[in-house]
Amino acid sequence: MSNVNRKVFTLDEFTIQQLRNIPNATGELSALLRDIGLAAKRVNVEVNKAGLVDILGDLGTTNVQGEEVKKLDVFANEQFMGVLQHGVSCAGIASEEMDTFIPFDDVISRESKYVCSFDPLDGSSNIDVNVSIGTIFGVYWRKTKSGQLAEEQDFLQAGTNLVAAGYIIYGSSTMLVYATRRGVQGFTLDPSIGEFTLSHPDMKFPETGKIYSVNHGNYYEYDEKVQPYIENCQRKNKSNGGPYTQRYIGSMVADLHRNLIKGGIFMYPGTKEKPEGKLRLMYECNPFAFIVTVAGGIAISKKGQRILDIEPKSLHERTPFFGGSKAMIEELETYL
Repeated sequence: MSNVNRKVFTLDEFTIQQLRNIPNATGELSALLRDIGLAAKRVNVEVNKAGLVDILGDLGTTNVQGEEVKKLDVFANEQFMGVLQHGVSCAGIASEEMDTFIPFDDVISRESKYVCSFDPLDGSSNIDVNVSIGTIFGVYWRKTKSGQLAEEQDFLQAGTNLVAAGYIIYGSSTMLVYATRRGVQGFTLDPSIGEFTLSHPDMKFPETGKIYSVNHGNYYEYDEKVQPYIENCQRKNKSNGGPYTQRYIGSMVADLHRNLIKGGIFMYPGTKEKPEGKLRLMYECNPFAFIVTVAGGIAISKKGQRILDIEPKSLHERTPFFGGSKAMIEELETYL
């Protein structure tokens, strides 16, 4: 009989163990993270059979961003909303796929101290071609009093107020990575037992790297301060040890996940037509800025402003995003 490796923790076991180390913890955040893990497993099943059933392609409608809604986007949004609504740890949600936030109007949810914002399916344009996609989420401590319905002010908070943030990447393996102020932990879904197991404990962004991720197709539309940095990435010189390798998937989750492990920089600058860029502050930039920062990297917007310091004015606000290895961002800042 083979020995069972009890050094490998499931997501449930790990969050419960962490709970024991925090005085006065209620376990509500741990329960919320486990709920997100459950929804991720449901979405993963559909992602893996997307080519076999009628959930590929466009739904024939557009979301609040004016983009075509994919059928799998809608499914993912419903799964995360449903699991969080039926849980005991979330007072309401805001989603990239919905026009406005939704407060959960039941006794247990109104008492919850957390709200959650998420992008249910990042990189959904990659669905039809079987390229990695993901989910991004952020968890805030609500501002309104427990017992009340959640309000917009509970969601419109600077990223520095995040309690936790994370992402799920649906790729060759499915991973859930989440950050609290105690660190960044990565869990890989073990299909044999149907559980996320701790595979990447205490993840850290390498100090520097050799990868830069940017959409070169928009080069001539980017800010004139960003263009010279991109050229520098392509050039061999003593200051950067370059040239760097360009890798761009078109899924923020996939690009930043790779760079978190290998070291690198991810850039989504504004363009002449869209100076604020395309990425949403609340659903993509804030959660990833939190993860990057906890992991020892840096995440900034235009003019070097820290993403986490931006005070949001609307739920669907956009911002340029530059995030990754500390040395590479510091080099970029000399250009900005």
